[in-house]
Amino acid sequence: MSDKLLTEIDDRGIATVTLNRPELHNAFDDELIRELGETFDRLSQNPSIRALVLAANGKSFSAGGDLNWMKRMADYSEEENRRDAATLAAMLHKLDTFPAPTIARIQGAAFGGGVGLVSCCDIAVASERAGFCLSEVKIGLLPATISPYVINAIGTRQARRYFVTAERFSAERAREIGLVSEVCAEDELDSTVQNLTDAIACNGPRAVAMAKQLAMSMSNRVINEELQGQTSALIAAVRVSPEGQEGLGAFLEKRAPKWQQ
Repeated sequence: MSDKLLTEIDDRGIATVTLNRPELHNAFDDELIRELGETFDRLSQNPSIRALVLAANGKSFSAGGDLNWMKRMADYSEEENRRDAATLAAMLHKLDTFPAPTIARIQGAAFGGGVGLVSCCDIAVASERAGFCLSEVKIGLLPATISPYVINAIGTRQARRYFVTAERFSAERAREIGLVSEVCAEDELDSTVQNLTDAIACNGPRAVAMAKQLAMSMSNRVINEELQGQTSALIAAVRVSPEGQEGLGAFLEKRAPKWQQ
């Protein structure tokens, strides 16, 4: 791995992946995209990871595509562009489906693909000075690869506006449309993120991973007899699992469960 990306895991099992190209506003190129994908792969296979925080050094969270990378792409054939875009799409999918909860820590501007990274995270915390822009149409391009994740985050109605206007919008507006979960003062960003990771770390590790999958798999499902049967079977299986038995036992015995000790 290069120094474009930093990874740290604390004693609680909280992994922090930090974009480290502050001089380029953490814009990403093919190398950084590859490293992000490999990092998400590696961390997803580590059973001790309780949550992943995606952060960035410097003034900006991510300006999207790196200028030099975009210059190279301009000379690619359509097939070469397809392969290049597929690598980005695969990286975003790995972040979106990461097994543990993911939190975006947004201290500054997130443009283009940077909005895509935010949209792939389960929770996004932004400082008051953060700004957002889906800027692709300004240069005659489209937010195609990131679009499924952005639309999941902000909905079709808002996407139909911001995809075509390329307006810059504030952190508070990002919260209003669902892109951001919380907005705080810049000096409260770390404590806000830590409060979230502390809350996650207090909960059953397997239950947390399953709860994330539950939220994703139940979205837009028709509530019918089949779905009722699936959810009933799921809770029954969890109740008799080792973690479920430990959690219920701890609650009834008024003690801390093993994962909090």
